Amino acid sequence: MASSGQKGRKTVPSIIASVALLAVAGIFGFNNLPDEGETTPKTQVSSASDACSTLPDEAYDTIDDIYAGGPFEYPDNDGSRFGNYEGVLPDEKLGYYREYTVETPGLSHRGAKRIVTGGDPAHDPDVFYYTDDHYETFCEVTDA
Repeated sequence: MASSGQKGRKTVPSIIASVALLAVAGIFGFNNLPDEGETTPKTQVSSASDACSTLPDEAYDTIDDIYAGGPFEYPDNDGSRFGNYEGVLPDEKLGYYREYTVETPGLSHRGAKRIVTGGDPAHDPDVFYYTDDHYETFCEVTDA
């Protein structure tokens, strides 16, 4: 019986430590949940003055191909529907976005760079977005 009493005494310091840890977490902002009714984007679309200011030449080549209606380097993939499942781009109806491969010199596969367009018709989109990290972040290409 003495050992079960000792177990009880050992848990009291553990409980105190846990409560202290939660208090410290609250003080340092680990509770950054939005208020009721407030939403936070998973990631944001950058403005053209950010990442798009240094768009690679290959991205502009892809944009030229889009306006021309092709041909595309990866015809099975390029021009296909982009579902925006990551929720990074503005919400639109399914089928609004299409994706296109941006060549990466030195790679023997598609790589991570894409142009995603929005709007219809496909050869004259309303908006262009560029990602170089496979849909994690985007910037809007305003000079397309």
